Amino acid sequence: MTTGHDSEHIPQAQPPDRFGTRGRVGAISLVGLVALAFACAPAVLTPSSPAAPAARVAPVPALELAQTAPELRLSASEFAFDQPTLRVDPGHRVHLSLQNRGVIQHNLHVEGSSASLEANPGQTVGGDFTFNTPGTYEFFCSIPGHKEAGMAGKLVVGDSAAVHAEHAAELNPPVGSPVGSVVKPLPDGVTRMPQPQVAPPIERREPALVKVDLETREVTALLADGVAYPFWTFNGTVPGPMIRVRQGDTVELTLKNSPGTSLTHSINLHAVNGPGGGSVDTQVVPGDSSSIRFQALHPGVYVYHCMTPMVGQHVANGMYGMIVVEPPDGLRKVDREFYLMQGDFYLQGERGQKGLREFSLDKLFQEDPEYVVYNGSVGSLTGERALRAKVGETVRFFFGVGGPNKDSAFHVVGESFDRLFPEGAREFLTDVQTTLVPPGGATMVEMKLSVPGHYMVEDHHITRLEKGAMANFEVDGDSNPEVFEHVESSSSSRTDQP
Repeated sequence: MTTGHDSEHIPQAQPPDRFGTRGRVGAISLVGLVALAFACAPAVLTPSSPAAPAARVAPVPALELAQTAPELRLSASEFAFDQPTLRVDPGHRVHLSLQNRGVIQHNLHVEGSSASLEANPGQTVGGDFTFNTPGTYEFFCSIPGHKEAGMAGKLVVGDSAAVHAEHAAELNPPVGSPVGSVVKPLPDGVTRMPQPQVAPPIERREPALVKVDLETREVTALLADGVAYPFWTFNGTVPGPMIRVRQGDTVELTLKNSPGTSLTHSINLHAVNGPGGGSVDTQVVPGDSSSIRFQALHPGVYVYHCMTPMVGQHVANGMYGMIVVEPPDGLRKVDREFYLMQGDFYLQGERGQKGLREFSLDKLFQEDPEYVVYNGSVGSLTGERALRAKVGETVRFFFGVGGPNKDSAFHVVGESFDRLFPEGAREFLTDVQTTLVPPGGATMVEMKLSVPGHYMVEDHHITRLEKGAMANFEVDGDSNPEVFEHVESSSSSRTDQP
């Protein structure tokens, strides 16, 4: 069996024109801002400090306008700036430029001021700024996760020895001191995300052109009772939609990144033979889209996921799904099919803390998830949302692990797998109790149901039940005492307890 693998890195992206309208609009906007600056005089930006007022605008003297501003050049890549420290003189205009040498969008913000630059891959942008108040200020990339990954530095205005002690303490708070709340109030009306549907079986026996549209969306929804989380998704669900095609099909996939999202997204499909599984050509900034076309060469059950750095953060926020490639003669018919994927989530704050919780990069690196869940939330497939079938039916589970870090010991309590297709292989095993599925892996199992009752689907890393890795499976029908029955103890065999 051949399986797809993630590339170790994404090669250099194409020049900025591949990002289309957003890149051109950004350039046009920058030209407009520069023209406006010369019409109204460049802004003087004053970083705020504990002893200074908020940023203010003041005209630059006419003599300074006639001079060429000193240039400060800064390069960005994944995930660092090439200079940890920049120095400027107070009250002197400087030209600050940002060159993006990475493969995703980056920006530059200066603490306490309106100084801001944004650059797509391969793009260089710049602007004239004046910083009046001496001190040391942080500059950083504000795209979620980038600052935490290392994209930050210091802007020293004036003599670094003259930095206000109280401002330095603000930039470097004592260990253990609070740095803002990591938990916000639960948003009004927040609910669980809807469940993705199982794609219907392929009935045709000839190859076809299949068009698939996916959209990356940021969705705030319940991860557990009383706990909301800002998910990053494909089409607004975790996992994303199941894609189902036939071996030999040509698939034309368009990935759109919704306007208003906070960063670049992409897609790597493990069923794709091509650079990055398609991710090299689908690094899409907010508001843009990109399309790829590939042939489904290998039958199987495959994971897809976002492949934009930092990949682990994107996957940990819910950006994964499944693509099923049926063999030319199709899969054998069953009565019901179910689609489940497991993921691990890393949250700031204390375990079980209620409210709107944010992503924790530290816990991700420690591989210490607070929640390990099926289909995007604790209890997503329980109660009224439980999986349901009937005695005598043959059911099929498509099960995958998005991860990003934890594998799954997939097991149905009270059943065994009549047929197991490990890692989605065409060759199957019979009579299997539990199967191990790695992150970025998937499997397919089939079983015929013979006894009614309440069953549980679980990750047999058994303590993960408390973190959410389970689903209820309700089987209706007539009892079958030949297979299973409860035997009442006779009174003579009972032992009285003291």
